[in-house]
Amino acid sequence: MTKVEKALDLYANNFNCSQAVLTAFAKDFGLSEELTLRLGTAFGGGARNAQMCGAISGALMVLGLKFGHFEAQNQEQKSRNYAISADFTNRFKNKYGSIVCKDLLEADLTTEEGKAKIAEKNLFRTLCPKIIQSAVEILEEVISDYDK
Repeated sequence: MTKVEKALDLYANNFNCSQAVLTAFAKDFGLSEELTLRLGTAFGGGARNAQMCGAISGALMVLGLKFGHFEAQNQEQKSRNYAISADFTNRFKNKYGSIVCKDLLEADLTTEEGKAKIAEKNLFRTLCPKIIQSAVEILEEVISDYDK
């Protein structure tokens, strides 16, 4: 199963966008799916505030696992992660125009009006899987570009 397939399968089985993206990469880091599912829970729906898309949050956590800063005095390590993360978000923004959940959905899931629009257009089943797929594909490209 590819990472895109894994992420879409998780999302189709009642996990949120952040959980789906992060957990698709769990095995690459020797992490259990339970751990990454737990970790990603609060980031779905733009951290439940319609802010940064959960698929982006999940992807950024993967980039932290892969390229993250962990040595206090290593500024190069920190700067490199920031640059890689910015590259990822810029690639995503180039495709979708934003990394913000309510902008991507064109509805705010924290309001009754927004919830009604999301339900009416079935956005969680039509748009969100496309966003998850793109996030995973872009993430794989970025990892490949910097993993040298």
